[in-house]
Amino acid sequence: MVYDLIVIGSGPAGLTAGLYASRYMLKTLIIGEMNDSAAVKAIEVCNFPTRGRIGGLDLMQKMRDQVKELGAELNDGKVVGVEKKAESFVVKTNSEEFEAKNIILAMGKEKRKLNLKDEDRFLGKGVSYCATCDAAFYGGKEVAVIGGSDSALTTALLLSKFADKVYIIYRKEKFFRAVPSWVKEVEKNDKIETVFNAEVVELVGDNFLQGVKLKDGKELAVEGLFVEVGSTPSSELAKDLSVDLDDKSYVKVNEKQETNVSGVFACGDVTNNVLKQIITACSEGAVAAFGAYGLSNE
Repeated sequence: MVYDLIVIGSGPAGLTAGLYASRYMLKTLIIGEMNDSAAVKAIEVCNFPTRGRIGGLDLMQKMRDQVKELGAELNDGKVVGVEKKAESFVVKTNSEEFEAKNIILAMGKEKRKLNLKDEDRFLGKGVSYCATCDAAFYGGKEVAVIGGSDSALTTALLLSKFADKVYIIYRKEKFFRAVPSWVKEVEKNDKIETVFNAEVVELVGDNFLQGVKLKDGKELAVEGLFVEVGSTPSSELAKDLSVDLDDKSYVKVNEKQETNVSGVFACGDVTNNVLKQIITACSEGAVAAFGAYGLSNE
């Protein structure tokens, strides 16, 4: 069977693309694990229309349910390769191959690491990249968050519901990128202490993390370290198709979410868009699906 459209990625962009494609009556397959989406790991989403506050996991599950109701197929496999044929594309997972007339790249982004010695050794033993997944393990303990973005601040706020003490370690003198409302909530939280002009240079511990050393020589005794220092686009698959990337490896798209390769669209955090939010990812997914619908009817 040849699908009209295969969407690679099941975050907000990919699911919205699938939603619109289904309403256009395109035979659509969405491939991707839900847990790979950054939106799933969002502690709270406070700026999505009709929702005052909603957990990222809850929001994404509602999107998945809606897409399935409209008839799109969801596959939780991991895509390992994409190949362009004469008039179609072959998408390969670890165990299957699928074919489609058009594809949409919506792979999102991956968390950036600190690249410190023992970072991988302490993964799951104190080092974490997902507070939504691991916060509850740190009840009554002291932990630290590295970063100064919205993600770092919301991670600290979530951790404060479990841990006795939460440090935010940030290399600059104040929060520059975070939304003021999150900064205000952090400042009034008695459990959270911010350490500005600081960088972690060493992880301390034997079998489990016991502390971190800072660049100025100070050491913080923490049992958990949550890393929120940005992300990189998951654009490796785009290279298989000779899709143009910018100097930061984001997929280049035009106002129609088209790439330089006919039949290949892209949307969401993997693209060179200006604002990386759930709401903009959804809008880009809708535009990409509209483009695929137009090609399918030429």
